Amino acid sequence: MNGYCRRQHGPLYLVILAAAAALLVGAWFMRHSVPAALAMLALAAVVALLALSFVHLTVRDEGDHLAVRFGPLPLLGTRIAYREIKHVEQGRSTVIDGWGVHWVLGRGWIFNLWGFDCVVIRTDRRTVRVGTDDPQGLTDFIRSRCGR
Repeated sequence: MNGYCRRQHGPLYLVILAAAAALLVGAWFMRHSVPAALAMLALAAVVALLALSFVHLTVRDEGDHLAVRFGPLPLLGTRIAYREIKHVEQGRSTVIDGWGVHWVLGRGWIFNLWGFDCVVIRTDRRTVRVGTDDPQGLTDFIRSRCGR
């Protein structure tokens, strides 16, 4: 295989935008208290910017490592060097794993936009679950890059 790039889209950002909208409504109801209303407006702006970080999830080969990046506002992501990968397999995340990016006790890091299909990547130091709508293709690609 010669490179890999896959972009998955999902509605997670709409859920986050709904939270920003709720904060705007709250700011309207708190308008009699200017400090509280301004704080809610500022928080709504931060949450709206965060929503722009979860419009899509791009998994891309970048030569010696795999890049996993949310976007279009690229605030969150990770890079995994192929030489560090010890094991890769298709997997399924759970409701407990959730969506977005976070660390789950006993399961490692999750980078997932929507759905439950994922690829589980293990290194000596960490486990990373990468959500994807192409679990077989991503698994095969990583194995080919790691010589497995």
